[in-house]
Amino acid sequence: MRVLVASTAGAGHFRPLQPVLEAAARRGDEVLVVVPPGLLASVEATGRSFRLGVEPSQDELAQLWARFPSLPPGEAAVLVEREIFGRLCTAAMLPALEEACREWRPDLVVREPCEYASAIVAERYGIPHAQVAISLAEIEASSLALAAPALEEFHHGIVGRLRASPYLTRFPRSLDPSPYPRTLRFTEHSETNFEPLQDWWDGADAPLVYLTFGTVAGGLPVGPPTYRAALDAVAGLEARVLLTVGHSIDPSSLGPMPANVHLEPWVPQDQVFASAAAVVCHGGSGTTFGAVAAGVPLVIVPLFADQPRNARRLSAAGVGLVVEPGDDTADGMTALRPEDAPRLRAAIEAVLAGASYRRAACDLADEMRAAPVLDDLLATLVAEPGANSR
Repeated sequence: MRVLVASTAGAGHFRPLQPVLEAAARRGDEVLVVVPPGLLASVEATGRSFRLGVEPSQDELAQLWARFPSLPPGEAAVLVEREIFGRLCTAAMLPALEEACREWRPDLVVREPCEYASAIVAERYGIPHAQVAISLAEIEASSLALAAPALEEFHHGIVGRLRASPYLTRFPRSLDPSPYPRTLRFTEHSETNFEPLQDWWDGADAPLVYLTFGTVAGGLPVGPPTYRAALDAVAGLEARVLLTVGHSIDPSSLGPMPANVHLEPWVPQDQVFASAAAVVCHGGSGTTFGAVAAGVPLVIVPLFADQPRNARRLSAAGVGLVVEPGDDTADGMTALRPEDAPRLRAAIEAVLAGASYRRAACDLADEMRAAPVLDDLLATLVAEPGANSR
């Protein structure tokens, strides 16, 4: 089988597609990845065949992003979902995907939910297509609704076809009821072995707390104050703390590191989850649901985007606590303040001490592991839609 995989720019959009690449390789399928230039390094690292499309005009993007901070939240969402993802990114990537489907003739197109050009081309050529979840299904369905007017200009009826196409997610049903009629839940291949986490604490055996706000927050205005308040919260905590900050922030700008904290730009999260007693994060889907899949409880500090909704859903499930930042910024984001540090520390201590949080996380992990392995689902995606799998 030939599988074409497509993504918009951004590590958080491409990362959920990587299990598809790995599953296709194990099955012996041919794979072609089509992405914008911003993902060149990421796609090269996979070792898969790829083609590069183009990105929207930087001038057009700059004009739209300049409006973002002054818009009410609803209008800001329309700007991002409809004008940027739905219109500009789709138009930019259509030629490359048209060429790839015409020349390479895939049997299946798999995309992430913000990448629409591949599905439009797949419809033109009669190729089955599916999407792999980044976030909660209700969030992605609302994003599609916002993008719909722009998408219909490219291909009449495409929005209905997108809603009807297979929707693959590793998020558990109990946390993520889905409005998509063909929702297929999967688990990732379980034989991956990771090297033990490096000992940066000279043999100390205190519980490990993983502190991360993703790869994007460090480059935003909310990043430095949030990191600093979090460091103040964990200073002197009876725990080993691993802080990852990405590559968009200068670690020296964060000030002195507490003695129990080790900083790295990036560490494979699954490697950390295998040893962590708790994860402190901003509620991005990749980190939060990765932690849950490993049975690790959470303390969530939601900053922007889908993070507040993820945080509420996970807190209601009993897998952790939410610490709402106290500082609203002009661009609709939130940041931790120095005076928030005691609340954050109390939440971390409560999650470390409370066995119920880990039990709830382990229950969700068991539910996620009970889903079919992704390898077994790929071949079914070229068949006619089956029974409702919600």
